[in-house]
Amino acid sequence: MQRFTLPRDIYFGENALDYLKELDGKKAVLVIGGGSMKRFGFVDKVLDNLKEAGLETKLIEGVEPDPSVDTVMKGAATMREFGPDWIVAMGGGSPIDAAKAMWTFYEHPEATFEDLTVPFSFPKLRQKAKFIAISSTSGTATEVTSFSVITDYKTGIKWPLADFEITPDVAILDPSIPQTMPPKLVAYTGMDALTHAIEAYVGTTHQPFTDALALDAIKLVFEYLPDSYKGDKKARETMHYAQCEAGMAFSNALLGIVHSLAHKTGAEFSTGHIPHGCANAIYLPYVIKFNEKADKTRYAAIGKFLGMKGTDEEIIDELVGKIRDYNKKLGIPHDLKEFGIKEDEFKEKVSEIATRAMDDACTPSNPRKVTPELFEKLLNNIYYGKEEIDY
Repeated sequence: MQRFTLPRDIYFGENALDYLKELDGKKAVLVIGGGSMKRFGFVDKVLDNLKEAGLETKLIEGVEPDPSVDTVMKGAATMREFGPDWIVAMGGGSPIDAAKAMWTFYEHPEATFEDLTVPFSFPKLRQKAKFIAISSTSGTATEVTSFSVITDYKTGIKWPLADFEITPDVAILDPSIPQTMPPKLVAYTGMDALTHAIEAYVGTTHQPFTDALALDAIKLVFEYLPDSYKGDKKARETMHYAQCEAGMAFSNALLGIVHSLAHKTGAEFSTGHIPHGCANAIYLPYVIKFNEKADKTRYAAIGKFLGMKGTDEEIIDELVGKIRDYNKKLGIPHDLKEFGIKEDEFKEKVSEIATRAMDDACTPSNPRKVTPELFEKLLNNIYYGKEEIDY
């Protein structure tokens, strides 16, 4: 038996934020990240709408990129003190992911972070509050997913927490918000969405409902991402919906080792954080070539859906070439060495990263079975930009 779970409601289109005026309740917390949502006036709009609904609102702000366990625990403590019946999270993946974890510890203070790292093991939620997610970026789709990525900075490991309990009750996709994204963020989040859709389509747990969403998302990303990157308003709106489709797909079909590697390398190197979408974009072509040894048909089906012709091998090569071409146009490096990771540090850490990637929640649904040794070979190819596949 399989399951397909989405938010109860998705509000989208012009003035979608006005839905907040209709909420019933007494108290709400609004969780945000940095200052961009304030600068562009969206925080004030949300607060005004919640006030019109008659809700007393408390702000939890300053959630960092790649939110930490400490941030989650502090936010949960604030929620327990305030007692909201609505949790509203607005921003990119970070504040929404953090708010999902805060929500869990708000309702279940007895739980430990280690408890939640076991996939699909969360306690029941919605005993105290319901959850609304307002996405400001067009990539993570955390507004519709059962995932939350939290970083343990003591170990440098990103943990993808997974359970249908943290699927938001309501998602709001107001197209005015992603219009404010800078081009680099458009590039990274757009390629993140493409990775979500491709991994959802080829993974071992794909299903008919997710296949349809994934294919449409892939087509839309290839069609609209370049113009969205250039600032076209309609393309930016369409990408916001495309990434949501990709999110609905992967939330139910899960992901693969592009994400396993992105999770385990994002906060690992002294040269600085590798943005999640950037990491996915770099790794995706290499992983496709790695995975095609196990199953060419699913990748080839993507290419055929996009109108590519030839043998399965030729179509996959064309698909990989198209992704690399998009990375180049969007200013995304070809490999980790070009990104700026130091070679001696990479060599020192690659074996441990490979071992950790085996334990990532995204690894079991990858179409090709992996081992630490295969992960290490793949990582070396990604670092040096090797096109020859020797595994």
